[in-house]
Amino acid sequence: MEHFMLDATDRRMLSLLQEDGRITNQDLSQRIGLSPTPCLRRLKRLEDTGVIQGYSAIVDPKAYGLPFSVFVAVRLSQQTQENIAEFERAVEGWHEVTECYLMTGSQDYHLRVLTDGIEGYERFLKQKMTRLKCIQSVESNFALATVKRRIGLPPL
Repeated sequence: MEHFMLDATDRRMLSLLQEDGRITNQDLSQRIGLSPTPCLRRLKRLEDTGVIQGYSAIVDPKAYGLPFSVFVAVRLSQQTQENIAEFERAVEGWHEVTECYLMTGSQDYHLRVLTDGIEGYERFLKQKMTRLKCIQSVESNFALATVKRRIGLPPL
């Protein structure tokens, strides 16, 4: 990704796009105070440089059939390049994992796992996670409710 400084207009544009990714260029240009052509040029630059990484629909996991959200802390048996590579390769192939973060502190990774229920999570653990020899421990925390879920970045 090319690195460049975002100005106030770029940040306003990104904020509006995070609110409504389907906004037309005409509406976007009016809301940020540019004519459509320069607005489109800025948008293209943000896309080409990777600041905007893509567009998607935000789907309610419960309505989709995946109401069960589990936050999983994983500790590897050893922090070797081989174990790290093995674990990260496995995570890439596990569709239940929606987010994975390499962490500092006592745990090596934190994952967010979505399943259809406790039985689905149990299957995930038994058929996928516990089969990896590189994992020393797994700690599961079950979400009772979503208090706040923000998709877009906070304003600066």
